[in-house]
Amino acid sequence: MKIPSTVVLMRKTEQDFNDPDDNDLGNKKKVSLKLISADIIDSNPGRIIHLEGWDNKSAYWEDRTFHVYFEWDEDFGTPGAVLVHNPYESEFYLKTITLQDVPGRGPIHFLCNSWVYQNQGSRIFFSTKAYLPRDTPEALRKCREEELRMLRGNGEGKLEEWDRVYDYSVYNDLGRLPVLGGSHEHPYPRRGRTGRPILDHKEKTENRNFKYDLFNDKFNIYVPRDEQFSLHKKVEFQINNWKSLIHAVPPGFKACIMGEFESFQEINTVYDVDDGTSGLSKAISRIGKFPLPQVIKEDRVAWSSDEEFAREMIAGLNPLLIRLLKEHEFPPLSKLDPEFYGNQNGCITKQDIQSNLDGLSAEQALKNKRLFILDHHDSVMPYLRKINKETETKTYASRTLLFLRDDNTLKPVAIELSLPNEKGDKFGAVSKVYTPTQDGVEGHIWQLAKAYVAVVDTGHHQLISHWLNTHAAIEPFIIATNRQLSVVHPIYKLLHPHYRDTMAINALAREVLVIAGEVLETTFYTGQYSMEMSSVIYRSWNFMEQSLPNDLKKRGIADGDINSLKDLDKLVIEDYPYAVDGLKIWFAIKKWVSGYCSFYYKTDGMVQEDPELQAWWKELREVGHGDKKDEPWWPKMQTREELIESCTIIIWLASAFHAAVNFGQYAYGGYSPNRPTGSRRFMPDKGTPEYTELANNPEKAFLKTITSQLICFRVMAMVEILSQQSSEEVYLGTREDNWTTDKEPLLYFKAFHERLAEIEDEITSMNEDGKWKNRVGPVKVPYTLLFPTGEVGLPGKGIPNSISI
Repeated sequence: MKIPSTVVLMRKTEQDFNDPDDNDLGNKKKVSLKLISADIIDSNPGRIIHLEGWDNKSAYWEDRTFHVYFEWDEDFGTPGAVLVHNPYESEFYLKTITLQDVPGRGPIHFLCNSWVYQNQGSRIFFSTKAYLPRDTPEALRKCREEELRMLRGNGEGKLEEWDRVYDYSVYNDLGRLPVLGGSHEHPYPRRGRTGRPILDHKEKTENRNFKYDLFNDKFNIYVPRDEQFSLHKKVEFQINNWKSLIHAVPPGFKACIMGEFESFQEINTVYDVDDGTSGLSKAISRIGKFPLPQVIKEDRVAWSSDEEFAREMIAGLNPLLIRLLKEHEFPPLSKLDPEFYGNQNGCITKQDIQSNLDGLSAEQALKNKRLFILDHHDSVMPYLRKINKETETKTYASRTLLFLRDDNTLKPVAIELSLPNEKGDKFGAVSKVYTPTQDGVEGHIWQLAKAYVAVVDTGHHQLISHWLNTHAAIEPFIIATNRQLSVVHPIYKLLHPHYRDTMAINALAREVLVIAGEVLETTFYTGQYSMEMSSVIYRSWNFMEQSLPNDLKKRGIADGDINSLKDLDKLVIEDYPYAVDGLKIWFAIKKWVSGYCSFYYKTDGMVQEDPELQAWWKELREVGHGDKKDEPWWPKMQTREELIESCTIIIWLASAFHAAVNFGQYAYGGYSPNRPTGSRRFMPDKGTPEYTELANNPEKAFLKTITSQLICFRVMAMVEILSQQSSEEVYLGTREDNWTTDKEPLLYFKAFHERLAEIEDEITSMNEDGKWKNRVGPVKVPYTLLFPTGEVGLPGKGIPNSISI
């Protein structure tokens, strides 16, 4: 019997036109396919068929469907895999193979989604049927094991484009920076091995002669081919880079001639504002203009209010750090070793804040859980002397105290700015406390104090919340999953959509963002100590604390355990948009993961007896996050609950958490005064020219203190790129059709999709309800960063499945 089938594939570049063996077409060379039975152990049971009508002189920019007929009879059993061979030097992207109707078995789908090269030999693609290792048909066991061996590679040597090898390396490709990972001094998650030769064997640094060309068609450093951007996304990415460059060049050129911004109004001139005009002159004027950031779209000055300053700590770019200030922690305490750093405890007194507690005493505010802190002291102070001495930065470690008002809004009541003691570290910090005032020069001083807080918070956001806790922390999971879990493993199928494009964007980040001398060092206050500081903070990274309920409890935001949405009343800040929306997304993910995992693992024993699962978790702990392998908090992976919790955390980090800290970057950070990345002068003292300037021209003094005009444009271009969503984004709760043959998981996933749609409606409703003041705030920007569905461009909303930008 001949089974009608379809093969969907794509080729991509003009280079594909020039296969030197085109003359053999139709005679000797054809793409071939062969079925492998899931039921019969036979090394060669299926008959080879070919793709007829293949034209190697045409590039298939879109999907090309071939119609073929596989020969089959009852003795063959159920088709379980297909062997595919590409005889041409040019690769092609194989999307799907579908057997339309196998008698008694229905349609059988093979989701391939992989580049097929001549150099790979015959490639094997499995059907969408999921198998635990113990349930794998004997006829497919050898194929399953061989495929995993190939993906692991041999751990050494150069890696070519067609090598589908997932392996680990330390961060030894960051130029003059110390090697991160593999040492107690500089612990770090592992990244993907590129196979580039070692340049300095003493320092063990990697040769970087193969610099990535943004506008080239291919990566010049190795990333597994299936992890790279699609052609369409790469073109979009390049166009967005060009647009941002065009936006930045005219004002940057002007800045070189004119110098600093003189006023906030001057900043507004760099944005594309709808003035009601149209036509050619309007089109020309827009060429060198940045999009208008949401934070100043409705109100040009609301960003500077105390209420907005506080609101962004729970509904802005970095809503992850504010914590409850407990009774025994006042004044705020430091965890820095006093032997090395002296007294680093806070110096804010109850008298400093008493007049701003809406009639409560400091004792009452502490007891009633109304005082909170944004603490950027201990993470900054150990490096602050070096940063202020060796870079252009002049900034402070900070502590900000906030009071929770009756209407659930927060207001800042004190800011402590600290510097290292000139006598030496062991003499402790030199600190000064600032309190809110709106009048005269002291009001301008207060605005500067808030700006210094924003500088260190913006650095922490980009370096830790965004880069370390999502991009860097997730990459070891991607590598371990591909090395230890077969594509037919249920957990691979669960997690794989949440890894799309991450290794590619991380490789690009190592080339142009986090490497020595590039964007991170030249635009953020941390300068050349940026990555080293992130390594220090990684020492306290705890996988289990990446769980949103655990994080909220640790920070005192949740009064006890949060085990379901019924516990939302335990939130100490009831109107906390990130926490409220985040918990809804978290429990939706967990319910989906719980149903899915429980379908395949009926008992804890099945988790313990799964060799691939155990190898995955062991390698993840001991190699991928090997510098943390001895931490007691790692799940032992002995129970279904541990599996469910771990998978929920992985999906949460790769999807919703990343969306919350990434896609609002331009909305809030595209306006430099709101989220400055650096400061160039210290707070002015009375009697100095700087103090006089602040009194006479506060806007100019403010702008001369924060990020310079040139760096401002560079940051704006960067965050515009990072905030963009591609037309190829796949959003949480969606994935390809026919990804599994098991009906119950499909029903669980459908329910997950429907629950996310309900959450969208709930978010919209709360944003429109004036009761929830923190959801819109003075700037009138609705909190949509955890709105599941997004759109192309800069929507400020949407949760892609993966860290794809």
